[in-house]
Amino acid sequence: MAMTVELPALEQADAIAPRGAPAARLRRYARPALGLLLPAGLALIWELIVWEGWSSGRLVPPPTRIFATIVELARSGELMRHILATLTRVAAGFGLGVLSGTLLGAISGYWGLARRLLDPTVQALRAIPSIAWVPLFILWLGIFEISKVALIAVGVFFPVYLGVMGAILSVDRKIVEVGRTFRLSGPAMIRRILLPAVLPAYVVALRVGLGLGWMFVVAAEFMGASEGLGYLLIDGQQLGKPAQILAAIVIFAILGKTTDWLIEIASAPLLRWQDAFGRQSGAS
Repeated sequence: MAMTVELPALEQADAIAPRGAPAARLRRYARPALGLLLPAGLALIWELIVWEGWSSGRLVPPPTRIFATIVELARSGELMRHILATLTRVAAGFGLGVLSGTLLGAISGYWGLARRLLDPTVQALRAIPSIAWVPLFILWLGIFEISKVALIAVGVFFPVYLGVMGAILSVDRKIVEVGRTFRLSGPAMIRRILLPAVLPAYVVALRVGLGLGWMFVVAAEFMGASEGLGYLLIDGQQLGKPAQILAAIVIFAILGKTTDWLIEIASAPLLRWQDAFGRQSGAS
């Protein structure tokens, strides 16, 4: 009797699964494409406005003109040179900022005395505008690559530092007490208790720091740079080329989103244990 009830149910499940699998894959691939609807829709609307003659498109060129500018820069090889220069600076500054921010943030979060000594100074330095560091770095480090990388590292440092320190301070005390009950050593406490608890906030801090790194690279490339996307912005402003300015802005947006996506993908396997609301809503 049990077999006669269970076998049809299993056969029905097997019949449904192959039909549901392609639909699930389609939803998985279509979901990221939803994020393109808004910029693509706005670009299409502006293209139609210029095409109908309701605007000249002189100061805000239509997407087709911006795309033509990007293609022209790519064909000349100039675009790749500028992209590589900017990516190199962001990567170097991001690495230095993450290293220093993680180290000092972990020390300040884990050790109360260090927090009382370091945190007031760090919070005061965080309030300084990015452009205020430019003349000082030029005076100290010159106008070459070191000063540009240092400025980007400053922008990345503060959100990573705050993210790590805040995440450590917000770890549930009951979890730490469980670790102490099991007599975990200091390294074991960090590896098995603190690190998993801090990791989600740390990933968010990395993403925020990366976003600020892309913002600070523009200020860095204003410091006498002869190549880079920031140089394209200055060159377009001086020569009156709004299409080149918007082309550089679009490339900044694409590179920034791509690098943020790479961090999100790289951290996803480390956060599979989370039973968070965002994962439920993302899967639905």
